Amino acid sequence: MGGTALPRKELFDLPEGVIYLDGNSLGPLPRGAAERALGVIREEWGGELIKAWNSADWISLPKRVGDRIAGLIGAPEGSVATGDTLSIKVYQALAAALRMRPGRRVILSDSGNFPTDLYMAQGLIDTIGKDYELRTPAPDEVAEAITDEVAVVMLTHVDYRSGRMHDMDAITARAHEAGAVMIWDLAHSAGAVPVDLAASHAEFAVGCSYKYLNGGPGAPAFIYARPDIVTDVQPALAGWMGHDAPFAMEPGYRPAMSTERLRVGTPPIVQLSILQQALSVWDGVEMADIRAASIALSERFIVEVEARCPQLTLASPRDAQARGSQVSFAFEHGYAAMQALIDRGVIGDFRAPNIMRFGFTPLYLDEGDIVSAAETIEDVITNELWQDAKYQTVSRVT
Repeated sequence: MGGTALPRKELFDLPEGVIYLDGNSLGPLPRGAAERALGVIREEWGGELIKAWNSADWISLPKRVGDRIAGLIGAPEGSVATGDTLSIKVYQALAAALRMRPGRRVILSDSGNFPTDLYMAQGLIDTIGKDYELRTPAPDEVAEAITDEVAVVMLTHVDYRSGRMHDMDAITARAHEAGAVMIWDLAHSAGAVPVDLAASHAEFAVGCSYKYLNGGPGAPAFIYARPDIVTDVQPALAGWMGHDAPFAMEPGYRPAMSTERLRVGTPPIVQLSILQQALSVWDGVEMADIRAASIALSERFIVEVEARCPQLTLASPRDAQARGSQVSFAFEHGYAAMQALIDRGVIGDFRAPNIMRFGFTPLYLDEGDIVSAAETIEDVITNELWQDAKYQTVSRVT
């Protein structure tokens, strides 16, 4: 490998005896993050009070964190804004894209997209009316569904259930051939697979930072806008922090002359400081090395699980190049089986109706973890340990 050796387990606070295969849903706590948050609370907020916006440079923290994320997704400095939630960023990108194609009425996504993206699209349509339409063909039918009626193509790069990965460059090129705007949701891509937004020429990308970027629960989202289109972007949510001069207190909205115009509310400083610290685990790491290690781990996992547990059916693409950094298996009793696994220190998660998901994060997983996890899965499935009554009650969060 060309970068720093993997894994880097010493940079994370992981509970003893746990094999964590759910970093695709919530990354673990990076070492130093809690201390950083405490420092912000006690020293900056506690000691400096409101002066900390200047003395601790809170005001520029969203941009500094955005630039760190930009380096992981192939985007130039200044093109990524941070803050708010992923749902808000989806809404912003969609609204801006529709305004860029005023003569078109179709938002194109796919039937496997993460529900909140589709909810936000439908909510936007319900708000603006004007006979807009959301179309959701099957994932493998998206390219042929991109016609000259389509204003914007909005897709999640890596599918949250199966890990199936769209061809970003090919679909973006097809969207542009048809005159449509392209939006990519990188929730399951940023920090997991190599992404080159600049090379793809996509207009927008959005993502969250609590999965592979390890920013913690509720960590702020990010939005990318291609630098050459920024001045054409008309924010539907014209927030104070997106104004060109917030403290001029002008009565009218005048957007910032950069991607900062896509900021909305006051930045969550404590969460951003945690995320800033979390991003330091990437120092010296090349995404190509992460990808190579991820494929090696996931391929070994598939071999081990299929050999040990014929009751499980692979629900992810078998071709590693068509898959993100997760592997999913279908099992009729998947929820109960996952609870039994978690009880034994192997943490993955479940997605309805029958998907057991396992994420592969080479920053803190190695081959020994994968084999041990497969052994535990074999024990749970072969001995039907999932049948225990305590695993049958479904929790609110699965």
